[in-house]
Amino acid sequence: MTESAIQNIEQSTASAPDYTSVFKDLQATFRSGRSRDLAWRDAQLAALERMMAEREAEITEALHQDLGKPPLESWTAEISYVGGDAAYCRKRLRRWSKPRKVHTPAIAQPGKSWMQPEPLGTVLIIGAWNYPLQLTLAGLAAAIAAGNCAVIKPSELAPATSALIAKLVPDYLDPDCIRVVEGGIPETSALLELPFDHILYTGNGVVARIVMAAAAKNLTPVTLELGGKSPCVVLPDANLETTARRIAWGKFSNAGQTCIAPDYILTDAATESKLVPLIGDAIRKMYGDDPQASDSYGQIVNERHFDRLSSLLGSGHVEIGGQSDREARYIAPTVLCGVARDSAVMQEEIFGPILPVVRSETLDESIDFIRDGDKPLAGYIFTKDSAAERRFIEEVSCGNTCINDTMMFMAVDELPFGGVGASGMGAYSGEHGFRTFSHMKAVMKRAWWPDLALRYAPYTEQKFKTLRRLR
Repeated sequence: MTESAIQNIEQSTASAPDYTSVFKDLQATFRSGRSRDLAWRDAQLAALERMMAEREAEITEALHQDLGKPPLESWTAEISYVGGDAAYCRKRLRRWSKPRKVHTPAIAQPGKSWMQPEPLGTVLIIGAWNYPLQLTLAGLAAAIAAGNCAVIKPSELAPATSALIAKLVPDYLDPDCIRVVEGGIPETSALLELPFDHILYTGNGVVARIVMAAAAKNLTPVTLELGGKSPCVVLPDANLETTARRIAWGKFSNAGQTCIAPDYILTDAATESKLVPLIGDAIRKMYGDDPQASDSYGQIVNERHFDRLSSLLGSGHVEIGGQSDREARYIAPTVLCGVARDSAVMQEEIFGPILPVVRSETLDESIDFIRDGDKPLAGYIFTKDSAAERRFIEEVSCGNTCINDTMMFMAVDELPFGGVGASGMGAYSGEHGFRTFSHMKAVMKRAWWPDLALRYAPYTEQKFKTLRRLR
């Protein structure tokens, strides 16, 4: 993002629309207690499931317009994901919402203590363009499960999906509790001026800093999912044929526009010479000899991102792919070899179908290289060595780790999804999402009798001794 674009974001408030009335209406609805009701939450989550099932064809078409997504990718990573997330939350809603008893020490007896989950209030969810349905509505499912009202702001860079969300949400969900705001920088800037009770933002680190600065004015907590350069370490003992297939799938799904895609490979020279041809074989098996003609391969979201990605193709020797077509927003699945660690392609998250291979002769060297950069959203290692696995898990700090595969941790509902450091903060999937959008209120109830005099003045040495024993 250019400096002028950042300035536009920061200076756009003056010309931005005013959503104060929308926010106050949602606040009033929340204060009425409507969204707290478990039956309401259950009904809204069921409606979200139904929306995914009944409008699958329209959603698939919108995702194809925006990103050229194949129907299978649209279903697995977007439609089914959102519907499944809503179903998962709905089935566990009552258990999550129950008070959670905690131990009450002797000094506080007779009494009982518990944590009471309560909704935060009115929350803002700012979605992203690469998975424009999933990264908007999965967060909404968590917010609904926790009993909140919400404003959702889909990405303007996926206009067909944004328009469809704006059309469908009022038809299926309670418009007094859930509102959609479309638009770009002015609309987002105006929303960020409001004192929301929580903000979930998915996107890049530059905008995340603006979101945090705006949230700080209202002491609004934030959850950030930001991505980063997710490394993929391949050791010589890995099953290289399976490794190649799984890396190719993780990297080139959605034309590489995935925040948890393997960003680059770290491996030694001998392993590289065997692995790269196998990645080429995997690409051909998935997309054919001409991926541009494949119904299974997507397109770059817009010309600006196409131009950015095209400028990175010269960062190494093009071993596989390299073809491009600006009018069609097409960049072939590409593997670069001979990539220097200070090259342009290694300076920021690629977010496209370009896979650099960086030489790293040992696991020690790979770990040091990863740790010298920002903490990534995902970290991948392929090996049969359990000691190497343990070292990678313990020594590489990242949001999520997957051993001998890519991205598949997203299929596990019980795992949190979120970043650490520059790759984000907080989590919003499953029960972790419920907790993100809830306040775990501490509650204690005391009995009236007996009311021991130990804690009251005047303080005596005997009281002091007794209290020390009770503690």
